[in-house]
Amino acid sequence: MGQAKPALPFGQVTILERMVAELRREFDDLIVVSAPVHAEAFDVIELIGNAASVTLIRDEAEYAGPSGPLARGMAAAKNEITFACSCDLPLLRAQVARALCDWLRELPANCDAVVPEIGGRLQPLAAAYRRGCGSVITAIAAAGERRLTSIVMRLNVRRAGEAELRRLDPELMSFLNVNTPEEYARALRIAGL
Repeated sequence: MGQAKPALPFGQVTILERMVAELRREFDDLIVVSAPVHAEAFDVIELIGNAASVTLIRDEAEYAGPSGPLARGMAAAKNEITFACSCDLPLLRAQVARALCDWLRELPANCDAVVPEIGGRLQPLAAAYRRGCGSVITAIAAAGERRLTSIVMRLNVRRAGEAELRRLDPELMSFLNVNTPEEYARALRIAGL
């Protein structure tokens, strides 16, 4: 994108502010994992505010990949089941996140995660996890695997298919991330902004 995606304007707020506000509708324990202060491209504290329902955790190093931050976020979670997402999902719907968590809660305790599969691709940064699998993710990453999709495939995962996800989000907008200016422009158009 050429700039920090969480700080991109999305109407009267930024993408991160919009996501935090949306997730607050369904969750009382929000955790934001951000870059180290020295590498921060924007003031994350300003964007998340001083809300008691948001815990800020800093990455240990910038650009180290998502597995460490994902595991640290899970370790800090108060609840056994957590929803984890990237910061570039401006159209994320809280009810979709809640449904993924509920689906995981209904599965046997040995199931580590419910991970959406959209267009044949797993979405590990828009998925529900059991808190305890954070240590497994850390161990796999420490052994040299950096790709989050490969790490997640080593967990006991239930894939959530498009058909069942469309019952909650017919156009699957919750999974539209903004990695390019074109995707950002599309998300703004869809949101009517």
